[in-house]
This record gives sequence, C-alpha cells and structure tokens, in this order.
Amino acid sequence: MPRYLFVVHEFFREDLWQIIEHRCRDIAVEQIKLIPNIAASRDAYKACGKDPARYRLSAEALLRRVVSKKGLYQINNVVDALNFVSISTGLSIGGYDADQIQGKVTMGIGKANEPYEGLGRGELNIEGMPVFRDEKGAFGTPTSDSERTGVRQDTKRFLMVLVSYKGINPLYEPTQAAVQLLSEYASASYVETYQITV
Repeated sequence: MPRYLFVVHEFFREDLWQIIEHRCRDIAVEQIKLIPNIAASRDAYKACGKDPARYRLSAEALLRRVVSKKGLYQINNVVDALNFVSISTGLSIGGYDADQIQGKVTMGIGKANEPYEGLGRGELNIEGMPVFRDEKGAFGTPTSDSERTGVRQDTKRFLMVLVSYKGINPLYEPTQAAVQLLSEYASASYVETYQITV
C-alpha cells in the first residue's frame, strides 16, 4: 500500500484517458461477478453481514457503469489512474488525501449508527462493512471513500489502499501498475509501498 505518494494534479490527461477507454471495451456484463477479486470481495461482504448487491463494491460499480455504456467520470489524473487499476483487476481501491488522515490507521467492521459520509453519496450505512478508521473515525470503505479524506485538487500526499480478500499475491502487479501510472501521469515521487496482512 503506498503510504506517502506526492502527486501533481492535472484535470485531464488525454493519453491516460485513451488507455482507460481501450480497457473498457474488453469488458462484458456477464463477466463481472466472475472476476476473482470481485467474487472474493462479495463473499467477504456477505461474511461481514453486508449485502453486496445493495452496497456495491466500488470496483463492481465502476465495471457496471462501463458495461452499461454510461462511461466513467473524468475526475483528475490521480483518481483516473486509480480507476484504471480497479477496472483492470476487480480490486476495490481507496484513494485518500493523506493529510486529512489523523493518527494511526486501522481496519475493522462498521458499527451500527457509525457516522460516515460517502464521497458524493451522502450519509452511508457502514454497519457490517469493512472500514478503515483513524483517530477521528471511519474514513474509507470498499464501497465508497469519504468526504473527509477524499482526494482534492490541492492534495499533495496521497494514500492508495488496494484490498485483496484472496491473500497478498493478487496485489503485487496492481501495486506496481499503480505506481507506474501515478509516476507517469501524476508526477508521483517519494513512493512507499507496503503489504499488510490482517
């Protein structure tokens, strides 16, 4: 997991968007649930007591948007790179402004009535959902990043979290791809990567 990733934002990089569009042409709707990382993530949600059909994983939601011909939102080069890795692998990937994270980061399960404002979604019921927390509370889930720690145009330190429910082996290549994309398209520097097992 990259911990400190210094980035330079550009609203739109046509060359990055071209590789995203090329990748999107290869996806069919019937394949989505069969993608190993998505299948494993859906099983993890069920094990935690959350309905993955009602609270879709971000990777699955992205892929469904692609195959329904709705297209992806153009956010900025940092988020676009993250989305490309997600749709290429089926991994739900969190992207956070590291300067908005307070203290130690832990992973757990969402509690009843735990406050959480999803990025662009408003209040989100995270009970029974895998969550990341800091000293101020929950700030990330595989369904939606949070308003509090979401990537902004002035974000300089970026935390990207790739979550695998199939062990660490599926993470190596996506992590390397993310580092390469962010270095090439977002001028990322001072990159640190970690693999953590919980």
